[in-house]
Amino acid sequence: MRRTLTLAAVSSFAFGATVFAASPAMAHGYVSAPPSRQAFCAQGKIACGNVKYEPQSVEGPKGQRNCNAGIAAFAELNDDSKAWPTTAVGTSVNFSWVLTARHATSTWEYYIGNKLIASFNDNGRQPGATVTHNVNLAGYSGKQKVLAVWNIADTANAFYSCIDLQVGGSGGGTAPTPAPTPTKNPTTPAPTPAPTRTPAPLPSPTSVPKPTAVPTTFPTTPAGTWRLGGKYTIGNVVTYQGVKYRCLQSHTAYGDWAPPKVPALWKRLG
Repeated sequence: MRRTLTLAAVSSFAFGATVFAASPAMAHGYVSAPPSRQAFCAQGKIACGNVKYEPQSVEGPKGQRNCNAGIAAFAELNDDSKAWPTTAVGTSVNFSWVLTARHATSTWEYYIGNKLIASFNDNGRQPGATVTHNVNLAGYSGKQKVLAVWNIADTANAFYSCIDLQVGGSGGGTAPTPAPTPTKNPTTPAPTPAPTRTPAPLPSPTSVPKPTAVPTTFPTTPAGTWRLGGKYTIGNVVTYQGVKYRCLQSHTAYGDWAPPKVPALWKRLG
């Protein structure tokens, strides 16, 4: 009997260790500005599947050069034929990450094609809730796809974001040459002035339709108390421990993503 119990305990421990080892690291993030492809998905600007609810979860092994981290469910992020919105920028660009769960970081990398254009070394430090890097895009122009990579220090994984840019899209052109002023000919009679026209009377105030009021409130569905596993989109308002919060980024609520813990996801209203 004792031997049977011992074997059962060992088996239970081994199973628990296996489950623990298989659990993903609770580190999540993506580029929010200029908006990455998954940011546009989360905002509903373009249809792209389940990544709408998990823009912060594009995580896969380090060393990849794709937009979806090798995750089949997020394959649409790799589709360059989709009408991804582009952001017009100059040659100096600030890339801002929103981190819904922070993790010790080795490096942040930025690529155009397979060329590394910028790298920032955090030497294993834990980042804040938001991180911004200034990247020099001198030498590039027109439409460019930048791959941003967040390399985690103590796991084999990284997070991936692709950002579509129009570099130098607001450049100026040559100003038109003003038309020359004609020389007045004293022998030419002055033109007859055009007759004065009386403007049509304006409609009476009672006949002018009133403009439709612009709504100033955000949607509140799903309403009520924040719940674990809930799917929230931008503008949703929930209550947590008696305090109201507004959703800032679309996401699915995990256990450690209660509103007070993730200011990148929720804004306290009172």
